[in-house]
Amino acid sequence: MNDIGLVLEGGGMRGVFTGGILEFFLENQIHLPYVVAVSAGACNASSYVSKQQGRNKAVTVGYANHPEYISFKRLIKNGELFNMDLIFDQIPNKENLFDYDSFFRSDQKFYIGTTDCKTGETIYYEKNEIKSDLNKILRASCSLPMISHVVDHDNRSLLDGGISDPIPLEKSLEDGNEKHIVILTQCEGYIKKPVKRGKWWFKKRYRDYEGLIDIIEHRSHIYNNTVKKVLELEKEGKAFVFRPENLCGVSRTEQRIERLQSLYDHGYEQANRRYPELLQFLESSISIKSKTV
Repeated sequence: MNDIGLVLEGGGMRGVFTGGILEFFLENQIHLPYVVAVSAGACNASSYVSKQQGRNKAVTVGYANHPEYISFKRLIKNGELFNMDLIFDQIPNKENLFDYDSFFRSDQKFYIGTTDCKTGETIYYEKNEIKSDLNKILRASCSLPMISHVVDHDNRSLLDGGISDPIPLEKSLEDGNEKHIVILTQCEGYIKKPVKRGKWWFKKRYRDYEGLIDIIEHRSHIYNNTVKKVLELEKEGKAFVFRPENLCGVSRTEQRIERLQSLYDHGYEQANRRYPELLQFLESSISIKSKTV
């Protein structure tokens, strides 16, 4: 059956939690037929769809303390905190090769969310629609305002998909999925607060992008309402939700390897612990390799 959606939140370096869960999925051949993700979730999902075990850990935890990966000097000098050329070109094409052939051969549907700065709407790109622009779209999906540059693509000005659709559950619902596996990167009970500081500077910097300014004003409302919807579906038995029980001190821009490793391990261990529940949720909807539990 093709009515199960895998929904992935972003969260910057907190995405290592998602990476640990997806590693468990790959090891146990849990290949969901539909994946929708934004920001760091989309990066993790790409290696999941290409079925490259160990890659998510290698390109996040393994690079976190690389001097060029995250640099506040670069932010001051070039307006870019994360080295996007390193992440979306040098690593996948030269250092830790991404398996493009396996990725595009996969029969899994994979939607990457981005935010149109002019309209404020979420623009989704399915993997088979973008081909050679995959890394460009992933880059756009991960480009947070104020610390990244706007990405121009197909007459659109794009930034992080998590701005307009931080937990892309609605996309999964709209595409007809009846069940959803949702991986969050905030602990239970987290409530996003409205942005108050620096709004004047944000409006000045992005004065040509009214849609972006408007969506930022409503972002906390969108996020909190989506979390409520996730909880409702979870209670109805229509959503299986993974969420960290402890963030292990990891922030969006975390560089400490030991903390990132702990959160990655937490994701993997939670998936392993809840595997019997997950099997029950999935029932016979997808083919899963047998495992003693």
